Amino acid sequence: MGNIKNKLTIAIDGHSSTGKSTVAKSLAKQLGYIYVDTGAMYRAVTLYAIQQNYISEQGLDKEQLVSALDLIDVSFSNINGKMHTFLNDIDVENEIRGLEVAKWVSPVASISKVRKKLVSLQQGMGKYGGVVMDGRDIGTVVFPNAELKIFMTADAAVRAKRRYDELIAKGDTVTFEEVLTNVEERDFIDENRNDSPLKKAEDAILLNNSNLTREAQLTFLLKLVDGLI
Repeated sequence: MGNIKNKLTIAIDGHSSTGKSTVAKSLAKQLGYIYVDTGAMYRAVTLYAIQQNYISEQGLDKEQLVSALDLIDVSFSNINGKMHTFLNDIDVENEIRGLEVAKWVSPVASISKVRKKLVSLQQGMGKYGGVVMDGRDIGTVVFPNAELKIFMTADAAVRAKRRYDELIAKGDTVTFEEVLTNVEERDFIDENRNDSPLKKAEDAILLNNSNLTREAQLTFLLKLVDGLI
């Protein structure tokens, strides 16, 4: 049975701040699967754009970012049991979780050439199965033939409160209103971009976790996996 498990590809898509990464990590750990946080990859590219001043008060310089894509490498490494994101061999796990990156990640992710580059990397990471991958277009674009597809959502205010609490715990100075605005803006951009918009795959299972604990979500997903093996 273990060999069959290790061939499954599990795609978890959904809105920002639904806790996709948290539940995906837990599920991968339970199953002994590889976990890939695709959102972190887009965040890393966004951080690069910020560092190179491709993002300013005038907005995002898409042409400069696209011209620099060959200079950007995103990878992951397990450090003390936690997966860290590396941008050109530098650990940027903390930097990519700030509000400034969150503000610009959806516009960066809407660039077709950025998506093409990262989708190719993602498909390479998961081509042998035994992977849990979360993002915005995993079940629709990256792995449309995934054996299990989940679409996670929750009320915008609930998601904003979760994100606000995380940022405050990190010591960031933000208001709830700022975070809620960011969540709503990201939803709009993600759902309305021309290339690979966020949407529920026809065969994806909806998981609204507005009132569910992490433990309840994990139990729900494990039952779905058991039904496939």
